[in-house]
Amino acid sequence: MSGRPLQLRFVSSATRTHQLPETAAEVAFVGRSNVGKSSLINALANQKQLARVSNTPGRTQLINVFTVVDGGGTLVDLPGYGYAKVPGHIRKDWGPMIEGYLLEREGLETVFVLVDGAIGPTPLDVQMLDWLADNEVPHTVVATKMDKVKSSKKRTRKRELAEGCRLEVGDIVWVSSAKGINIDQLRDLVRSHLS
Repeated sequence: MSGRPLQLRFVSSATRTHQLPETAAEVAFVGRSNVGKSSLINALANQKQLARVSNTPGRTQLINVFTVVDGGGTLVDLPGYGYAKVPGHIRKDWGPMIEGYLLEREGLETVFVLVDGAIGPTPLDVQMLDWLADNEVPHTVVATKMDKVKSSKKRTRKRELAEGCRLEVGDIVWVSSAKGINIDQLRDLVRSHLS
């Protein structure tokens, strides 16, 4: 049913793919630190504190797994890439952790790559998109924070962001966790990959 919040339940955290519970179907969310990943997961579930939200980039430091109670499958919150005030040894481990997950995870249906809609894709976002394409990992770009873009600049911003990701405007899901913009559309997309 369209519009119904995802019923998510936290299952576990891990640093490596082999530590994760088995799943028939899974979607993953990835993006740079401070792109609004935790806020978006909370909006999909219509819960405020399901995924930990912080003003400090880089709070998600593990692979976090949530069961989709109302339909089966799992949703994964991956650590943010880019700037983060965390110890160097943890940050250094993120690359192998995320790459290992994306290449080795059985049942991974698609990866939602979050890009900040207010600033567009950073070089790290483009690098992630290129890596996913080179490794033939199915993915969809989700532009977050669209409420922060002035109405008069939305059309230009959408075109520039799509060009930066080498996609068409219609290939991107444009959302705002704060205002609920297109959250229903993204919920339906998540469910379609898990059914």
